[in-house]
Amino acid sequence: MRDLKERTLVAVALLLIAAAAAAPRISQDDRHVMVDQRTIAGVPNGMDVLSNVAFLFAGVGGVLATTGRRRGRTPFRDAWTRWPYRALFAGVALTTFGSSWYHLAPSTARVVWDRLPMTIAFMGLLTAVVAERVSVRIARALFMPLLLAGAGSVVYWYATQLSGVGDLRAYALVQFGSLVIVMLILALYPSRERGAGWLGIGLALYGVAKGFEMADSAIYRALGFVSGHTLKHVVAAAAVGCVAAMLRVRLSAPEEIAPEVRELQDVEEMGGLIGVGVRD
Repeated sequence: MRDLKERTLVAVALLLIAAAAAAPRISQDDRHVMVDQRTIAGVPNGMDVLSNVAFLFAGVGGVLATTGRRRGRTPFRDAWTRWPYRALFAGVALTTFGSSWYHLAPSTARVVWDRLPMTIAFMGLLTAVVAERVSVRIARALFMPLLLAGAGSVVYWYATQLSGVGDLRAYALVQFGSLVIVMLILALYPSRERGAGWLGIGLALYGVAKGFEMADSAIYRALGFVSGHTLKHVVAAAAVGCVAAMLRVRLSAPEEIAPEVRELQDVEEMGGLIGVGVRD
């Protein structure tokens, strides 16, 4: 059964890559027009810039969650797994600065620095889920190649953009393809950890955030004080906060006793009862 699951994952990953390669080229809109262009406290495009602070809180909070300990325990069954989680949260924290720089004066050159840290976050999440539910060995082998592939997708897009034939397909594969694989893993491999529901909530919130992004103008016209893109930043940061909450839940859960330890305890308790009976 496990082999079947792994073959399914590989097949879906290959299908996603093939679909991206066969799809029409995705070009970048060079206008970079956001609907809310108000200057706030002297900051151009203030709401879209300042809302990026939410990513800093989520990222730093997540990194701190990976260092948590309780009675000698950490949130991870395998100590190495903390590294892809740290990549996820570090990428989110760095998005604060890349996205703020971009939104101050939106342009094609600046959006590179918005997208690069996000690829670190996406690839970190994918590797973390592989490590916890599929195989730590496979995750260790994939970690650096995935990070390089994520960054490479942005470099490739920008190079093609400068040559006049911008192509976002690789970047789209990194962002959306990685999330498809993550959701497939969640469906195929039951969690061995407490708090796994937080990850599902986080993925759902990220979907909501993307919906806000696509409805940028409509939301601003309807509400008048906040745009869809600003809400996207806040809700996407909340999605990352859910992953950090998952790690916190693991530490707050009662310590699990391994079966062999529990069996030894039962034997000792039985021996104690027998001893009491003899003394009586």
